[in-house]
Amino acid sequence: MAPDPAPRAPACPDTDGPALPPAGGADRVADPLDFFRRRLEGERRVDEFGFDPELTDHALLPLMRLFYEHWFRIELRGLDNVPGSGRALLVANHSGVLPFDALMLQVALRDHHPAGRRLRMLVADLVLDLPLLSGLARRAGHTLASPDDAERLLRREELVGVFPEGFKGIGKPFAERYRLQRFGRGGYVATALRTRAPIVPCSIVGAEEIYPKVGELPALARLLGLPYFPVTPAFPLLGPLGLVPLPTRWIIEFGTPVGTAHLAAEAADDPAAIGAISDEVRGEIQRTLDRLVVERGDPFRD
Repeated sequence: MAPDPAPRAPACPDTDGPALPPAGGADRVADPLDFFRRRLEGERRVDEFGFDPELTDHALLPLMRLFYEHWFRIELRGLDNVPGSGRALLVANHSGVLPFDALMLQVALRDHHPAGRRLRMLVADLVLDLPLLSGLARRAGHTLASPDDAERLLRREELVGVFPEGFKGIGKPFAERYRLQRFGRGGYVATALRTRAPIVPCSIVGAEEIYPKVGELPALARLLGLPYFPVTPAFPLLGPLGLVPLPTRWIIEFGTPVGTAHLAAEAADDPAAIGAISDEVRGEIQRTLDRLVVERGDPFRD
């Protein structure tokens, strides 16, 4: 497991909303009481994307933290490759049937990065079409995976996360675990080039085994309007109990940033330049995944 984090530096101030103290110690008792008092009085602040930093820190992150600290065994590597301030685009592999990898990244960077960075994920339009999930995603700071939203966040000096594999990655069969799927057309690279944001490759090992997907039910997926309806050894056989993820051992490694500021502005419209950078980032993530899978060994043993 990752070692206990050192005391976290004060979080970077939010563009819209008060700066919050580190989550730890007495603050975990005192702050929630003050939070709920002010909520009852109608005091809340959100930014233009619907992000509610206080709700995230006092209600959403504590739920995610239960899995991070008490269920998954997560080791972080290369945190110093994530800038302490300013814009950056974090690009990661995607897996696990349900997006626990996104949630664990959010906790990792908020709780363990020295600057307590907030990760603003770009999510699929399907997520934002679902009534309850849409509201939670927006309140947690995430937004539509579109060039416009991504560029606006980066120009606000945010840390933005993207999974270029999309549903192809999260829904792939267990037999194809840790094999990266196609990275789309490189739209994330064009956005990074336009905003001169560094690209931070991120490799995640551990999420593939939380829900081993052995099949799917296409007819049911079409009926529900989902990209896939997974079948795992426990789901749907065990009903809601089958939604409990397996307690696997994770390694999350942040790689050396790929700079973009040295390239000409015209590169953002050059398919060859975009393709070359996308291939570089994808290749780095795949090589790191191959290495980490061997280093980790059995996902269910310490």
